Amino acid sequence: MSGVSDSNHPYSPAVVAGGLVFVSGSLPLLPDGTVVKGGRAAFDAAVENLKERMAHVGARLEDMVKLTYFVTDISLRDVANDQFIDLWAHPRPARTVVGVAELPYGCEVELDAVVRAPVTS
Repeated sequence: MSGVSDSNHPYSPAVVAGGLVFVSGSLPLLPDGTVVKGGRAAFDAAVENLKERMAHVGARLEDMVKLTYFVTDISLRDVANDQFIDLWAHPRPARTVVGVAELPYGCEVELDAVVRAPVTS
């Protein structure tokens, strides 16, 4: 099992285990900590942070197996659907949208992912 620590948080951005990458929740935050709000803009910022976390272990969106969207307003499911279609062609990864009461920093979306581990030689 391998992972990378983030000095600002008590968890790894991504951990490789059993041929998979388990990516910690990704929020729509800019590098300075500003929360990106506003539907698709928030979702896209969360994906950018997800990609950055995956990069710690050499993983890519193309290897996505399962993506979970946590949203504070279930009507954001339509935004999730649009983004999902834009990011992946068939066959798409498995996906879940979960409505939650709140997320850290007042964010409206958080992404959680499982990705195939990159092949190492």
